[in-house]
Amino acid sequence: MSLIPTTILTGFLGSGKTTLLKRVLTEAHGQKIAVIENEFGEENIDNEILVSDTEEQIIQMSNGCICCTIREDLRVTLQMLAAKRRKGLLSFDRIVIETTGLADPGPVAQTFFMDDEIAETFLLDSILTLVDAKHAALQLNDRQEARRQVGFADQIFISKADLVSPQDLDALQHRLKHMNPRAPQKVVHFGEVPLSEVFDLKGFNLNAKLDIDPDFLKDDAHDHHHDHAHGEHCDHPSHAHDHGHHHHHDDDVKSFVFRSERAFDPAKLEDFLGAIVNIYGPRMLRYKGVLNMQGTQRKVIFQGVHQLMGSDLGPMWAADERKMSKMVFIGIDLPKDIFLQGLEQSLV
Repeated sequence: MSLIPTTILTGFLGSGKTTLLKRVLTEAHGQKIAVIENEFGEENIDNEILVSDTEEQIIQMSNGCICCTIREDLRVTLQMLAAKRRKGLLSFDRIVIETTGLADPGPVAQTFFMDDEIAETFLLDSILTLVDAKHAALQLNDRQEARRQVGFADQIFISKADLVSPQDLDALQHRLKHMNPRAPQKVVHFGEVPLSEVFDLKGFNLNAKLDIDPDFLKDDAHDHHHDHAHGEHCDHPSHAHDHGHHHHHDDDVKSFVFRSERAFDPAKLEDFLGAIVNIYGPRMLRYKGVLNMQGTQRKVIFQGVHQLMGSDLGPMWAADERKMSKMVFIGIDLPKDIFLQGLEQSLV
């Protein structure tokens, strides 16, 4: 029995989650999708999709999709859906969990790792975050939930980009990239996203190559250079202000990358990671890497969410490949110097 792929859809209020969901649910893609509305008793998404009948939690749709509103623990709901599927009472191929606009996706993601029964039935595929270009700057400034949602993302969809100037969109994209360099960004109109960009992204697949993180391997210098060149031939005052904006904007969600060509000492690295996760775990949103470990000819693929981390042996290092460890950390006010120094001290 293969695992049921699950996608977490998050994004601030009004960012277009419902529009995207509707499209996914009503399109003739031949897949049966179960949508779990994690709304904590707030207003249901759209009454056209969901009948607000509190007795009946599960609504079957004409194309075979089902919708389920939960007001209790996500774990219980997932177990219920899995049980009904096993008994042949419900049929679905995958699950989409829509979190409320104010939710931190972390605990939702952790559910898939902490509970054995859930882990044996479901496979967390990825976290998708929608960002509303028109209101993003304000939301990111004022609301930590909005910043955390960006930090958690495996893929960022920017909606309502047609309502802002190209310069503002550019500034927003830079800002998002500094917060989370490993999530590809895509500007979308009215939830019109090809399903290939929504499902099977393997954001949580430890064996996945890093080609799902296209910008992860680029040098940070590239970013800086791009900003710089940008500012040089454009001295329009509003742009000059923007130019500084993405560097000096003090978001508490930030990312940094560690690289080294020396191998890690497995025991030292495990001790160090154990220690930082103990102290900073709640503030560590996502971290991921491909490591060169002493004692193995294979890459070690490693990633974590909050206090939970795991690693797996990946492919062999190619004969002509430089063995280089690369790790990215995304979190809230993480002490970069302590992390980098500790990682440096964990090398052979």
